[in-house]
Amino acid sequence: MMLESLKEELYILHLELPKNDLVRWTGGNISARDPESGLVVIKPSGVRYEKLRPADHVVVDMDGNVIEGTLKPSSDTASHLHIYKHRPDVNGIVHTHSPYATAFAALGKPIPCCLTAIADEFGGPIPCAGFALIGSEAIGQQVLDHIGASQAVLLQQHGVFTVGKNAEAAVKAAVMTEDVAKSVWLAMQLGQVQEIPAEDVAKLHHRYTHIYGQ
Repeated sequence: MMLESLKEELYILHLELPKNDLVRWTGGNISARDPESGLVVIKPSGVRYEKLRPADHVVVDMDGNVIEGTLKPSSDTASHLHIYKHRPDVNGIVHTHSPYATAFAALGKPIPCCLTAIADEFGGPIPCAGFALIGSEAIGQQVLDHIGASQAVLLQQHGVFTVGKNAEAAVKAAVMTEDVAKSVWLAMQLGQVQEIPAEDVAKLHHRYTHIYGQ
């Protein structure tokens, strides 16, 4: 089996999506690019998470050709590959329909940077891209056009895409996106949120990315 360790990692990470209430039934997906071979491992289309196994993951090349796997790759494969082609710093991508973040996407609204957690993780508001149909590179282009320096972007009337240096980082960004989206939505029920000044956002993000942790 090709890229066995990467498939095992994706199997474990895929279980984090329903565990964190980011997906339902068969929606959503994770992919990872192997830096050495340039091949991409991605979730098969329409497979329920509790039935997914490491060997079910599909290996594709950067042109979308199936290199290994008996199942069809995710219907979002073209968009994942389009992002990888234009973002050499990205080796992991996650797509979810997490409810609070998707509520903002349904309105075409970004998530404002009104919490230190948003400044820390994303370095500013979580932007909202435009609408695009599934099945081509169109969603991937919307991600590229709107994500900027963030690790997350909302897709209007669709859901969430997150990126990372590896698949685990992209999953963390997806979990954090939904967490802050819920907090912001709850705050909006109480009144108008107050955004953090840009200079403080920059300081918070720098501390979190360069000083925080081990």
